[in-house]
Amino acid sequence: MKFEITKKRGLSLMGTAAASLAVYTFVAIGSGSSPVAAQEVKLYKDPSCGCCEVHGEYLREHGFEVEIIPTHDLSEINRKAGVAEGLQGCHTAIIGDYAVSGHVPVSVIEQMLAEKPDISAISLPGMPQGSPGMGGTKQEPFTVYSMKDGGAPQVYAVD
Repeated sequence: MKFEITKKRGLSLMGTAAASLAVYTFVAIGSGSSPVAAQEVKLYKDPSCGCCEVHGEYLREHGFEVEIIPTHDLSEINRKAGVAEGLQGCHTAIIGDYAVSGHVPVSVIEQMLAEKPDISAISLPGMPQGSPGMGGTKQEPFTVYSMKDGGAPQVYAVD
């Protein structure tokens, strides 16, 4: 969880020795129990794609601060971010040190951010029906792949 440190002032010097020292409190930033609340996201998308906007809103609803950036260079962004060519989604989000391509569920994103694996990206390729940001009903489990520069994609999670 991301924490901000604040200093409480004005404590009585008459109390215990511990109370006479400055007391630091950790204040969680964000809402809910999400360990990534208030995490900044840059979501790159094709200017004409509407489902990417819906996925951005889905991320906001789960505590992320999302900036949506229309681009005609999504392939280049994916290449630089380490997303394998055959696993690219219709949008790519940069979250911290990771790229997240496609309609990856928040639970998998939070898992990645908590575990901090030695990878460059995760992807839910295509536009699976029922995935966050897409309409319809989920037809089968979502297989999310991880990628590390120079390595073969691996299954990261099944949601």
